Amino acid sequence: MATQQTVQEIEETLGQVPGWMQLLAEPASDHSWGIFRDLLLGETELTPREKALVGVSAAAAMNCQYCSYFHKEEARFAGVSEAELAETINVAGVTEYFSTVLHGNEYEHDTFVTETDEVFDHLREQGMAPADD
Repeated sequence: MATQQTVQEIEETLGQVPGWMQLLAEPASDHSWGIFRDLLLGETELTPREKALVGVSAAAAMNCQYCSYFHKEEARFAGVSEAELAETINVAGVTEYFSTVLHGNEYEHDTFVTETDEVFDHLREQGMAPADD
């Protein structure tokens, strides 16, 4: 378990020390809390909403029920709608699908990079831009 100072910080931040955090091995427990705190709860380049959506996507791709539940709740807390959650999971699924197609067919990576660059160059030339929120 973490040092007493870390345990106190976790309790103050989360209102408790979740049981799963008590499973962290002694040499890494303080460090693990720091990563959790700084990346998920701290001020970073990504907004809390963006971080939650990344977490939902990763959890869906990993098929992790624990992470899926946590990051969906995190996303709801950050104001993500149920429709946005569903779309996020669909985007993760589409990404995984095409990754399987590419890897399974051993598509040549350099060719893929060249074609992708050409596609985005074309989209820019057409005046297409990502939609703003």
